[in-house]
Amino acid sequence: MPEVVDPSAMSTAELRSARAALQMQEDVISFVRRMAQGRCDLARDEQRRRTDGTPASGMSVVDIANVFGQEHGGGSSRPPRETNISAEHELVVELEKLCERVGFGELRTLDDDALESAIAEIEKFELARSAERKNLFAKIDSLTSELVKRYKDGGANIDSLLND
Repeated sequence: MPEVVDPSAMSTAELRSARAALQMQEDVISFVRRMAQGRCDLARDEQRRRTDGTPASGMSVVDIANVFGQEHGGGSSRPPRETNISAEHELVVELEKLCERVGFGELRTLDDDALESAIAEIEKFELARSAERKNLFAKIDSLTSELVKRYKDGGANIDSLLND
C-alpha cells in the first residue's frame, strides 16, 4: 500500500490521483472482505445446523439466500461503487487458497474441530482485510479533507473537476 505524503504538500491533481488509487485499493479489499464474511456466514450456519440437530441436505439457493439475508451490522456509511475485481487478483487468490486449505468446499464433511478451525482462519483473514480497509479510509479521508479545504479556500477551482 503506497504511503501518502503530507496532503498539503501535494498538488490538487496529485491529491485526486492518490485518492482515486486508494479508493480502487479499498474497493478490492472491501470486495474480498465481503467474500470472506459470506464464507464465515455459511460455515457458521453449518455449525448452527449441527447444534440444532437439523439433518444435512444439499445447500440450496434458498438456504444460501437465507444465510446471506440475515442482518449482520451497519457496515460502512460510504456509498457503494461499482466493483469489478479479477478472479486472479492476489487477495482473491489468497482467499481461495485459504478456503481450499481449510476444506471450505466440503463444510458438511468437516468434523466439528476442523469446522471451527476453518471459521477461525477465515475470520483471521477477514479481520486483516478490515484493518487494511480502516487504514485506507483514514488516508482517503485525509486527502478528501485537503481537497475540500482547497475548494472552500479557493485554492482549487471547482470547474477543473469537469476537465478530469
